[in-house]
Amino acid sequence: MEIQEIKQRFGIIGNSPLLNRAINIANQVSPTDISVLITGESGSGKEVFSHIIHQMSPRKHGPFIAVNCGAIPEGTIDSELFGHEKGAYTGAVGERKGYFETVNGGTIFLDEIAEMPLGTQARLLRVLESGQYIKVGSSKVEKTNVRVIAATNVDVYDAVKNGKFREDLYYRLNTVPLRIPPLRDRKEDIYLLFRKFTSDFTDKYRTPAIQLDEEAQQVLINYSWPGNVRQLKNMAEQLAVLERDHVITAQTLLTYIPQEANGKNLPMRLDNQPKEDFSERDILYKVLFDMKRDMVELKKLVADIIEHGGVTPSFANHSQAINQLYRDIEMPGNPDQQFTIQQPVNNNDGYNITHDAEEVEESLSLVEKESDLIRKALKKHKGKRKLAANELGISERTLYRKIKELNL
Repeated sequence: MEIQEIKQRFGIIGNSPLLNRAINIANQVSPTDISVLITGESGSGKEVFSHIIHQMSPRKHGPFIAVNCGAIPEGTIDSELFGHEKGAYTGAVGERKGYFETVNGGTIFLDEIAEMPLGTQARLLRVLESGQYIKVGSSKVEKTNVRVIAATNVDVYDAVKNGKFREDLYYRLNTVPLRIPPLRDRKEDIYLLFRKFTSDFTDKYRTPAIQLDEEAQQVLINYSWPGNVRQLKNMAEQLAVLERDHVITAQTLLTYIPQEANGKNLPMRLDNQPKEDFSERDILYKVLFDMKRDMVELKKLVADIIEHGGVTPSFANHSQAINQLYRDIEMPGNPDQQFTIQQPVNNNDGYNITHDAEEVEESLSLVEKESDLIRKALKKHKGKRKLAANELGISERTLYRKIKELNL
């Protein structure tokens, strides 16, 4: 079956190459009985791929069951999976069939497999290798024919190194690894999914259709989406129910995006590698580094003067940098004063250095430096806040807040 047909059949939206590759792997492995380990962040759609593998396999007419291993208490998970005999433990008033017996001939999807206790992992390994298991409280060996699909949102190999997951079970499950890409790696799919979700919810709740303006679309795409597709769907439902405006602006959209204390989930530009959030502290660091660089340039100029006993031609080459230093200093009364370097026509001794204002002490106010940087960035990019935020190395949300705080 072609990838597009699979998308239509299972309601998958998106054209990301990473998504298409995952669908292609699921399509190829489905006709076999190989165990599959699906990895991906929470909310990325791992269970959907388990249904794809089951429905396109020879077991599609058999039973399918999804079990969340992290939601079953450690003391009862063996009984849930493999069953128990009457009187096996306190409260076992009767015999109970486990999932591996109930789903015989079908597929069992073990979600959050990394949360499974080590003892249960040993039992599961035996089922995968020989199809045999023993009920709790019994000595009789039972047989089952079940295909196992496992999933987790953690790095299982790290769990193996930390002794929290059996290495032999990891390699037995990881025969065919299937990675579901997070939503932030599928930027081209984010707006498509949002339009589909909002269309469905506005039809369901009979509310006015909504759409995002251009700036709001950029906020939507640049957000990190830690909750992935599930989080995007929940936000689309909130907008469909609560908003009555036809067009959603960036400011409105930002009110629906949670702001974590550490700032990691704020809207920000994402490259191939994750970055930490930029805050006021980062702006101050940028200011201090710029000041240090200017001081180094000034020291070089002074050293050049001392070494050559006067003004040298190399001094004139730095005239632009010197003027920039003077422009960065607040000059009360006449901000247009400049430090200039002139070369007289009939003077072979060097250069005349003149300035039209007396020297003033440089302001070291971090607030003023921060305001000045923001003004320059906005002026450079003609008021476009997204480009200005990128220039400053901060998020658009932080830039909005700073503009309001500083009354710019």
